[in-house]
Amino acid sequence: MTALYRELCSWKEPEFIAQKLIEKWGEHGLIWLDGDGSKLGRWVTLATDPIESICCRGLPTEKGSVNPFEILRTLEPGHWTGWLSYEAGAWIEPNNPWKSDSMATLWIASHDPILKFDLMKKELWIEGKNKRRLERMSSWIRKLQLRDISKDAIPRIAEIPLNSWQWYTSKHDFSHNVAHIKELIEQGDIFQANLTTGCTTELSNELSAMTIFEQLRKKCPAPFSGVMIGSDNALGEAVISTSPERFLQVDPKGEIETRPIKGTRPRNKNLETDADMAIDLVSSIKDRAENIMIVDLLRNDLGRVCKPGSIHIPYLLNLESYAQVHHLTSVIRGSIQANKSWVDVLEACWPGGSISGAPKLRACQRINEIEKIARGPYCGSFITIGWDGTFDSNILIRSLIMKNSTLRANAGCGIVADSDPLNETEEMTWKLMPILKALEK
Repeated sequence: MTALYRELCSWKEPEFIAQKLIEKWGEHGLIWLDGDGSKLGRWVTLATDPIESICCRGLPTEKGSVNPFEILRTLEPGHWTGWLSYEAGAWIEPNNPWKSDSMATLWIASHDPILKFDLMKKELWIEGKNKRRLERMSSWIRKLQLRDISKDAIPRIAEIPLNSWQWYTSKHDFSHNVAHIKELIEQGDIFQANLTTGCTTELSNELSAMTIFEQLRKKCPAPFSGVMIGSDNALGEAVISTSPERFLQVDPKGEIETRPIKGTRPRNKNLETDADMAIDLVSSIKDRAENIMIVDLLRNDLGRVCKPGSIHIPYLLNLESYAQVHHLTSVIRGSIQANKSWVDVLEACWPGGSISGAPKLRACQRINEIEKIARGPYCGSFITIGWDGTFDSNILIRSLIMKNSTLRANAGCGIVADSDPLNETEEMTWKLMPILKALEK
């Protein structure tokens, strides 16, 4: 096995290094797994100039399409990072109906070296297996001076007026769709479904994915946020996320963790009102039921790949507070069976229960009937495989999808028997509004 080289450098902020990387190597193939400085968001990973990238598209019925999970099974050892779209579920359940999206189903790239930022200790590390490339990167970083930053390299401000966004679904229609899902629940067709909608806008030529992400991360920091900019066969595509939700983590010993989020309230600048919002969330029968249903679904998914008796729930219905919202989060853990890999875990749980519903296959069918367009990377995942084989992923909520000059933003709500259509429509709006307002100026 090739040795892993690590070198400690003098501290520089991730945004400074990101801009300098783009100046030297360009933005294509750049990956930035960001954090918010919390325990879960302690580490930032940044890299560009990939040594290899892989892209696949399409549904099983489409000519030239490739199974993304088989691609993941054949990855060579190294450090890989990319995105996997919601519609990858078509390769697991081809008999379900799925919509086709123009974005890559899977884009994943191998980088060597990578930069790791410890936000707690303010340490910057270079890691890699190619010693010559690592030494070249180390020399380049040592020569960087803060005064060298170019004011023209990346436009620093995104100004996307709120009235420039075109919504896929009116508030009236979204409310009607909620009512329809409630009817399906009453009929016993499903128990819960995650209904989403969104909006789209056309960008001016000078607006880059990096500009948008840098602006978002200041207003909406989150532990599983980041930006990925496609290369090669995914040129012109990018995914920008401020996600607070881990999907799956599998460590080299085979220990699995998933952290589903269900239940949301907006933050408030008034401390007393903000505390009332948090109390209302943790005491809400509806939100607690919604969360527990997804916990049960994920326990069932993990039961297909975990050792019998190993699945447990160390945290149930925990309150987690972020810059813009309060969430209810649960934690489920288990130990992988000896003959299974992280790809088997990913397949067993795809798509994520928190963004589909219960029972999952039927909920996905209903989602396909109701939602007007494919989700693409939205409700999919950022995925990363470390040097030691550790797999980690998020759920791509609170995320933006860029295809050339078109930018898409989405939000969703979990619908259960006692959901109120007007309240769910309002929730969908205030989930998305912090992102749209952060980009307004």
